[in-house]
Amino acid sequence: MRTSVKRLLSILGVAVILSTTVFGFYLWKAALTVTGYEAKCLCSDVFVSGREPPSVLSQDLKPVEALYPLRFVDVEFDYGRRTVKASIKGFAKREAIFRDGLGCTLVIGEPEEKLRSEGILMAGAAAHRHKNGIWPDGEIADTADLPPEVDGKKLSEAVEWAFSEPGPGHLRNTRALIVIYDGKIVAERYAPGFTANTPLPGWSMTKSVFAALTGILTGEGKISLKSDGLLPLWREGQDPRKAITIDDLLHMSSGLAFQEEYSSPLSDVAVMLFGTRDMASFAAGKPMVSVPGAKWHYSTGTTEILSKVMRDTFVNEREDYLEFPRRALFDRIGMQSAVVEADASGTLVGSSFMFATARDWARFGLLYLRDGMWGKDRILPEGWTKYCASPAPASVEKKYGAGFWLRVPREFANTDNDPRVPGDAYHAVGYDGQLISIIPSRKLVVVRLGLTRTSGTWDQNELIGRILTGLRGQD
Repeated sequence: MRTSVKRLLSILGVAVILSTTVFGFYLWKAALTVTGYEAKCLCSDVFVSGREPPSVLSQDLKPVEALYPLRFVDVEFDYGRRTVKASIKGFAKREAIFRDGLGCTLVIGEPEEKLRSEGILMAGAAAHRHKNGIWPDGEIADTADLPPEVDGKKLSEAVEWAFSEPGPGHLRNTRALIVIYDGKIVAERYAPGFTANTPLPGWSMTKSVFAALTGILTGEGKISLKSDGLLPLWREGQDPRKAITIDDLLHMSSGLAFQEEYSSPLSDVAVMLFGTRDMASFAAGKPMVSVPGAKWHYSTGTTEILSKVMRDTFVNEREDYLEFPRRALFDRIGMQSAVVEADASGTLVGSSFMFATARDWARFGLLYLRDGMWGKDRILPEGWTKYCASPAPASVEKKYGAGFWLRVPREFANTDNDPRVPGDAYHAVGYDGQLISIIPSRKLVVVRLGLTRTSGTWDQNELIGRILTGLRGQD
């Protein structure tokens, strides 16, 4: 009897030790993700957007709801070295550094000195900027002289609605709004503390930009939508991931497991973005849960994989790959403020980490409105915008295309099918309510950037409906 009791106590003791160890491991992992989030976001908002730390800490990094753990984080700035460090009472330390041309990067798995040596020049930017010209070729936005079909009063009412607040517990926090009609800015407004020169995060709107970059590479014949065996990891043996194509990645139909949960610091998307040196490898290492192309599942990891596939097409990674977005897209359409940040492995974070001014996000939307043309220059291959705006074959609800949403997700719209929104509308959508709505039949692009943390508080369909009432003959 005593032997049985001793054995039972021993088993219980081991179980307690193991459970404590496992709990401690996951607690430590969660803590590193939390400090990584604070260091990276604060670094980008201060050194890329040019905002003041107190404003960022009191607004973007306010420890409420899902961000509650941030209340335990301490931060330290080094303006000279452009560095932000975060920790929890000296533990779970993370550091983010700013690099010219690449924004901010978490120092994970690589020496800081090595990462600092990898910044890129933005020499082409100044040469293509024409500040004295009318937007989009320049920076002068003449909103006083509106086209005759635009009702300025109703348009102003729509803009006023966008910046109004329904209540203290449901803040819209609109920071920038631009309405483009027939290639002209017809409405533009910014919240206090933000201007036309403030680069703002696009979060998952970056996925739409990388869909465009993929189109450019296909037009150059460097990749094909039907290409498979995309990564060396997948080419070994009988790995089923070998069958995944670029088309599957763009359509969010890779078949790979990936937890897209924004409220947990231990979800795949949180750990990948704020706790991983090589994001693409993290996502590519996930197991298959369905046949490629058979099931639609929104996954930030798929665009990270796509960015790595793009990287592998370049012989000189540093000069050609890192500068590719600017050379192939940004400089050609005047997006001079645009910056895509990279992870510590050197892969651009094509899913989430791009910053640009509202006017530059609007230029990107206008490129799609113009079917990939910029003046007489074809930027995107013929048919690419139609491909992006066509339903993914595996999307049963037909709500997602290739890098773009065909219907605004319910988080930022109060109804799936608002009759006021034309059927040809499609959207780039990002975390916290970043949206670019493109409506070819109405010659309309609407850019809304903000900090909407409560689901259902922002309604992009309502905004579009109100704007359309300001276009005579368009409502």
